[in-house]
Amino acid sequence: MDNNVPAWLRWSRELIAIAQTGSEFAKDRYDVERYASVRRIGAEMLVSASGNPGTEQVLAALEGDVGYATPKIDVRAAVIHDCKILLVREVRDGKWTMPGGWADVGDAPSRAVVREVREESGFDIRVSKLVAVLDRDKHGHPPIPHHAYKLFFLCDLIGGIATTSAETDAVDFFAQGGLPPLSLSRVLPWQVDLAFEHSRHPDLATVFD
Repeated sequence: MDNNVPAWLRWSRELIAIAQTGSEFAKDRYDVERYASVRRIGAEMLVSASGNPGTEQVLAALEGDVGYATPKIDVRAAVIHDCKILLVREVRDGKWTMPGGWADVGDAPSRAVVREVREESGFDIRVSKLVAVLDRDKHGHPPIPHHAYKLFFLCDLIGGIATTSAETDAVDFFAQGGLPPLSLSRVLPWQVDLAFEHSRHPDLATVFD
């Protein structure tokens, strides 16, 4: 595991994942109760060490996570048009990112990124290439409760007009050398640079891990 992930976060994630997977396969009601206790311990660790909301709120947020525990999937669109990249400003932290977010159950990754771009920026796109599949923990993002993979897609602009959303309050295109302050939890400067590089050289291989 990457050193960017604090030990308490790694331990709490592992406990919660063990509890989720164990609950899926447990047959005995006493085992089910034990796994519920393990999940609560993991949630309490998150609350104690991170300053997140109370244990009950964390447990409620975890209720939808059932079955075998796997990483979450974050999709990001690198929409480069006229040598500039599309970025949106997040309401939550006031900083900029490639449009994207968590993939929904039932969505193909490319469909998820098309939807996210339309919702967050107002633009319509066509996905042309998978640029990277990255383990979020290994690349310097601030830690979050979930283990996640980040999928970056190179996309072509095909229509629409700039439109903000409940999650974004500004939409604009930026040159590679003139990026605004980035929301580092969502995208890092080198990932933007990677998108520009793949735009200039479409035959480059997909980056992974």
